[in-house]
Amino acid sequence: MHIRPILKIDIEKCAEVYLEAYNRAPWNYKFTQEKAIIYLQEYFDRNRFVGFLLTENDKIIAATFGHAKTWWTNDLIYIDELFVSPESRGKGYGKKLLEHTEEYAVTEGYEVITLMTNKHMPAFEFYQHLDYISADHFVYLFKPL
Repeated sequence: MHIRPILKIDIEKCAEVYLEAYNRAPWNYKFTQEKAIIYLQEYFDRNRFVGFLLTENDKIIAATFGHAKTWWTNDLIYIDELFVSPESRGKGYGKKLLEHTEEYAVTEGYEVITLMTNKHMPAFEFYQHLDYISADHFVYLFKPL
């Protein structure tokens, strides 16, 4: 197992793993390879991108795509996406990737890691198990157009 920063040349392979992870139950996304590449590339191109991938035998198993944000007390890292290949779930890879991101954040002087997930999906319990706190005072709003 090896964890390293995501490079531009990794985006296409990360998109393949993203499709494997989310174009099936329980998420059932309908991403094409082309759209997934564009989607992840937009995160990669973001100012202050923070992203890591986990490989096993040179194969991408999991990845985080996030970015650093300025906050009034100290900067934070916002994780936009975290995904693990379906055949590798339950083996601790997601946990190792988050632990690496947390170590990076501490080393770089970030105050907190934030993320958003669906309360009714398996990821919610995964994050809670790793001591991420549900902030009930925040509300996620959207408006279909």
